[in-house]
Amino acid sequence: MSTSFAIHKAARIIRNGGVVAYPTEGIFGLGCLPDECGAVERILAIKQRSHSQGLILIAADTASLKGWVGTSFDLPLSTANPVTWIVPAGPAVPPWIKGRHQGVAVRVTAHPVAAALCRTAGSALVSTSANTSGRPPAINEYVLRRQFHALVDYIVPGRCSLPGSPSEIRELESGRILRPARQ
Repeated sequence: MSTSFAIHKAARIIRNGGVVAYPTEGIFGLGCLPDECGAVERILAIKQRSHSQGLILIAADTASLKGWVGTSFDLPLSTANPVTWIVPAGPAVPPWIKGRHQGVAVRVTAHPVAAALCRTAGSALVSTSANTSGRPPAINEYVLRRQFHALVDYIVPGRCSLPGSPSEIRELESGRILRPARQ
């Protein structure tokens, strides 16, 4: 199956309210449209995680984050060291995305599959690690398929660019590091 076919299939599933797993820079992610409450609830149930923690949104470019963020700015593309930024949330950001936080976590992804999935779906996507709370995230397709094949609607084939290294999390306004990158 070609990567292009897999991305189009996954985007169709996402647009229809489904949940997919896909490679990102450091780990495999679970994703859906951020405004699909039922799909987000499904992801939280898969992860056995509270909605109060909030979720990360990824996008192929900053324009795709319009409406999700409260101000206009340029975020650096996450390349060698992916960084997720905490930014002011837009006024219509639902509580299942923000959790108990005032801001929203966003990343402009440089991963070719994740970026293509965002572009093809026509939206920023929820991107949370493919793991149950307290367990290590999936960093290869074998582990991902073994743990999640029956829990998600589709798994996009591919590899992580930097296996095993979740993104650093920083506040945009202060630059303060909330979660350092793991090496």
